[in-house]
Amino acid sequence: MSLKEWLKNGWLVDHKTSPEEITNFLKAADRNLKDAKTTGLSPDWKLNIAYSAALHLANAALAAEGYRATRDSHHYRTIQSLAYSINADPKLIIQLDRFRKKRNLGTYEIAGAVSD
Repeated sequence: MSLKEWLKNGWLVDHKTSPEEITNFLKAADRNLKDAKTTGLSPDWKLNIAYSAALHLANAALAAEGYRATRDSHHYRTIQSLAYSINADPKLIIQLDRFRKKRNLGTYEIAGAVSD
């Protein structure tokens, strides 16, 4: 499979990026990583912030390839697209997807689901 095939499947849309957009993604990721280290935050919230940083970086990689994930399964597709946008190690993608699921669980279903 390829990003072009994902586009044909309707999982992505064409996207014209700019250096400013990529820079903004990178700055947001840096800010989130710094914020995730704030003492006194719950483990759930720390994961949420760190996950957001990873998602910003994955969005930057996808935008650099000329695409954006559609709203349907946006986080899932953005993470999975790393296999094509940066040729990410499958182990990294599996780990990020675990974080996605854990974040979702802690945010929407079970408060306190994340441990230190």
